[in-house]
Amino acid sequence: MKNLKKYLFLSVISMAFVSCSNDDDIPVANNVTLAFNNTFGDKAIVLGNASSTTASVNTSEAGQVHRFSELKYVISNIRLIKADGTEIPYNVNDLDKGATVVDQSKPASLNYVMSNIPSDEYKQIKFGLGVRNDLNTLNEASFPDFYAMAGANDTEMMWEWGTGYRFTKIEGFYDTDNKEMSIHTGSTVEGEEGSYIQGVDAYRDIVLNLSTNAVVGSASPKITIKADFDKLLSGNSNTITLSTGTGMGDNATPNIHTAVQMVKFVDNLGGNGSSDTTGMFSISSVEN
Repeated sequence: MKNLKKYLFLSVISMAFVSCSNDDDIPVANNVTLAFNNTFGDKAIVLGNASSTTASVNTSEAGQVHRFSELKYVISNIRLIKADGTEIPYNVNDLDKGATVVDQSKPASLNYVMSNIPSDEYKQIKFGLGVRNDLNTLNEASFPDFYAMAGANDTEMMWEWGTGYRFTKIEGFYDTDNKEMSIHTGSTVEGEEGSYIQGVDAYRDIVLNLSTNAVVGSASPKITIKADFDKLLSGNSNTITLSTGTGMGDNATPNIHTAVQMVKFVDNLGGNGSSDTTGMFSISSVEN
């Protein structure tokens, strides 16, 4: 009996030791990678000029063929939602540490690594397409890294009139004669310099349920987010037909189209903020 008690005691101690060792092995935080996959429908976008034979060609619901030569958009204000509903913000007030420009021409920009995410299970992700109004000023002193990234010569994600960032920048061609397509979106201001007030708010909050919980701990999950640019012209909110001209309804180039026309693209890409909070985005996979 004494031997049995001895063995039972040693077994309990051993189990406790293993349990403690396992707990110690789990890191308190780890990375989460957001992988952006830009597509037309289910096909990855290939950029190209007007004469390209390899560029992806898409056809809208209205029957217009179109292709992209440039594709960029800003992601910021990222939040992960735990299985219990707790929201974990990721540097939401710091554009240097919590915002990025996704650029289809730069493969490295398609994978955004968030560091030091607390170990837990996450069921949902929220992020902004664009920059919140309270941060949407060209403030080089506060956010020098993001300012430089957005304002680089090959990025140009700033409005020329210098009050805020572009949120999406799409260049390309449409129709069989390859007319210019140049669609830029972003929040606007009204009034005169020194006394601007908010005009159009083009920032959109995206809410996506994960296909399976992202488990942060020993694993460093990768969340693949599909951005389907078929929605640019064929969205949940609007079916758009591109036209080139100087009329109020013309929309193919940014120096002509009005804020009213721009909002149609914004609502298609980022949702209308009420009945549609996903826009062109969806979750393709979660790899733990």
